[in-house]
Amino acid sequence: MANHPSALKRHRQSQKRRLRNKSYKSAINTSVKKIFASLSEKDTEKAKAYAVQAISRIDKAVTKGILHRNTASRKISRIVKKIGSLTV
Repeated sequence: MANHPSALKRHRQSQKRRLRNKSYKSAINTSVKKIFASLSEKDTEKAKAYAVQAISRIDKAVTKGILHRNTASRKISRIVKKIGSLTV
């Protein structure tokens, strides 16, 4: 553990950010799970509603620096592809 005041502050900040990012990522994963659960029940309308919510959260995570833009793009692509394949 660091002893310098600025290093201690950075450590406190990183802990706060880690918890905030973890919470946000968990919310994203829950949204994605809801999509796939509703798709497994063949409820495409509910899945589409959850998809809009999940995509919005993923995009916000990118702007906040929680997710890398390529990771977000991959997640969104998979969601849209899955919904598109079952609605056709």
